[in-house]
Amino acid sequence: MQIQTPDWVKHAVFYQIFPDRFARGKQAHPRLIQQPNWEDWDAPPTLQGYKGGDLWGIMENLDYIASLGINAIYFTPIFQSACNHRYHTHDYYQVDPILGGNIAFQKLLNAAHERNIKIVLDGVFNHCSRGFFYFHDILENGPYSPWVDWFKIEGWPLAPYTGDIPANYRGWAGNRALPEFNHDHPDVREYIMQIAEYWLEFGIDGW
Repeated sequence: MQIQTPDWVKHAVFYQIFPDRFARGKQAHPRLIQQPNWEDWDAPPTLQGYKGGDLWGIMENLDYIASLGINAIYFTPIFQSACNHRYHTHDYYQVDPILGGNIAFQKLLNAAHERNIKIVLDGVFNHCSRGFFYFHDILENGPYSPWVDWFKIEGWPLAPYTGDIPANYRGWAGNRALPEFNHDHPDVREYIMQIAEYWLEFGIDGW
């Protein structure tokens, strides 16, 4: 089977953006958090702290990005998560509200495409987070959960938050915070494909 890559990729100049650390939006936009407890922008970053960069801030800097000769942006994960780098995905259908949510992402897509800038997302489909609903259902209901075969469960009980006993499930690089999907399960593969198709129809240019 020969894989056909899009022609635009062959001529793309990519700029990778870690949204929390790129820019805070300065203009007035709808925000869920009115008085956020952000870390000081110029202070050394911490493991769990947020700098408060968002999609509005990226949008306000698109002309600057274009001036560098950039015609494609590759985002580190932007979906709802409980960590500043967002590799711990909670919901693959929701852009993190701290970043501005789906509304901000749609406006960013439109603004980028007006400047002939492509947008590529990092899906992180190897694993999710402990807060991902289907995994959380297993934490609540154990072997009775309908989602139990979606992950690599090795025994009971599961121990997602303590290192004193075995986790009893496979996590990426042994990290309990990142339960691995069971890609051998056809429902898992279909779920991931549906996510991929959803965001392509939303307007992204690739994964």
